[in-house]
Amino acid sequence: MAAEPEDYESVLCVKPAVLVYRVPPRASNRGYRAAEWQLDQPAWSGRLRITARGSTAFIRLEDKTSGELFAQAPVEQFPGIAVESVTDSSRYFVIRVEDENGRRAFIGVGFMDRGDAFDFNVALQDHFKWVRQQSELARQDPDQGPKLDLGFKEGQTIKLNIANMKKKEGAPGNPRPRLAGPGGLTLLPPPPGGRGCGERPPCLPGPARLPGTPITDSVLSWPQPSAPAAPAADAWGDFAKASGSTPNQTQGNTGWVQF
Repeated sequence: MAAEPEDYESVLCVKPAVLVYRVPPRASNRGYRAAEWQLDQPAWSGRLRITARGSTAFIRLEDKTSGELFAQAPVEQFPGIAVESVTDSSRYFVIRVEDENGRRAFIGVGFMDRGDAFDFNVALQDHFKWVRQQSELARQDPDQGPKLDLGFKEGQTIKLNIANMKKKEGAPGNPRPRLAGPGGLTLLPPPPGGRGCGERPPCLPGPARLPGTPITDSVLSWPQPSAPAAPAADAWGDFAKASGSTPNQTQGNTGWVQF
């Protein structure tokens, strides 16, 4: 038989060095103080490992070499009575350990590094945050509520009028298709009742053409030359203009000889 998800044990955090202290009874409800534990005389040292099985986390104190279990603290809620922080330091905690017979005791644990204490605290916070999320998802699971039946009942039929669903071509709201013209240009089709693609459009009045110079499509498709460049001035230009500007004038008796 396949094991249930609650039977799997996952490891949340491992810290190789942890110190264990005896905790004196509290004289009042003001909280625990690590300064009262004789911090220079720990009762035990070893490895700390946090595991999770289902919604319960377990703080396990184990021997560094053999892995033998020294004590275990089941945690069903955090923050809670199973794990408490001290009032005078962030590196020490009080945990409630429990044996196989159900006997319980409170002991103090401490870390040499503040980073280890932070990881210890965050590992428990993340686990119980996940537990709360899973509980909320279970309450919102749609499979647990009534299902909506959208199927047809026995003998139930429906009718579809397909004739009215077909729209006429050119009706309002029915866009006309666009035709692709030369060069990738998009052309609109002729309006309803107009000429087809093979019919010539009516002749429109235009500029008069000189006789003997027909303009055809083939001629218009030829490559067109660029604009002519301005003629270079030659050495005799000014003289030619001066001599040719008055070709019909009568030469007077000015004493000048024309060449």
